[in-house]
Amino acid sequence: MLKETLSVVIITKNEQDKIARCLKTVDWADEIVVVDDLSTDRTVEICQEFGAKVISHKSCGNFDRQRNIGMDNARGEWILQMDADEVIPEDLKEAIEKAISQNSEFCGFQFRRKNFFLGHFMRYGGFYGPYSLKLFKKSCGRYVGHSVHETLKVEGKIGTIEADINHYAFQTIAQNIERNNMYSTVRAKLMKEEKGALDKKELRYNLTIRPLKRFWKMYVKKRGYRDGMYGLVFCVLFTFGPMLRWMKYWELSKD
Repeated sequence: MLKETLSVVIITKNEQDKIARCLKTVDWADEIVVVDDLSTDRTVEICQEFGAKVISHKSCGNFDRQRNIGMDNARGEWILQMDADEVIPEDLKEAIEKAISQNSEFCGFQFRRKNFFLGHFMRYGGFYGPYSLKLFKKSCGRYVGHSVHETLKVEGKIGTIEADINHYAFQTIAQNIERNNMYSTVRAKLMKEEKGALDKKELRYNLTIRPLKRFWKMYVKKRGYRDGMYGLVFCVLFTFGPMLRWMKYWELSKD
């Protein structure tokens, strides 16, 4: 039986402080493809040092397209989609190799992400538990839409791998704020295109009642408080992101 090949596809944007750690944990793959959003730091240079195939392409906030560009330039039968702030532990590596070598009926596999905030594993608040579909056959998967939050569609049966990928989302609060600022600008423009005129009643709800509900759900109902001050700060930041998006939508829509 021929060995199934694996291409790791990573999208980047000024990730010089994170990308090396990520690449070290996937150097066992048959190929690494990086789609870089015109980084101005050493991201591209570091990726090339690891032997990655680097494609420079401006995203304009369309991460679905960035993912698909990476897939189109990948040679592997299987695709593992990653971000620069993710790390593959040894047990997940072994599970992935086993999964794609079994020639089973599955067209994709999902596994959980362990989210770390300022180096702390966020066990509560709903930040650990949901499964993420990141490993799939190239012939069966495609990203659809034009969003900063990518949507992967896989045709076929999905299996589950009981091993976690580590996600080191933010090492500083400033990183979180910068990411929220970037995402909210893109999302606000999409909202303006899709929703058109601003509904002031909807705006008020999304700047007052909905954030309170979101915070209550994460911090109280899903027990984010059990992560101590990490849980409190992260839940506040997680609540503020959508609020910023609506404020920018209002800014774009006001007379």
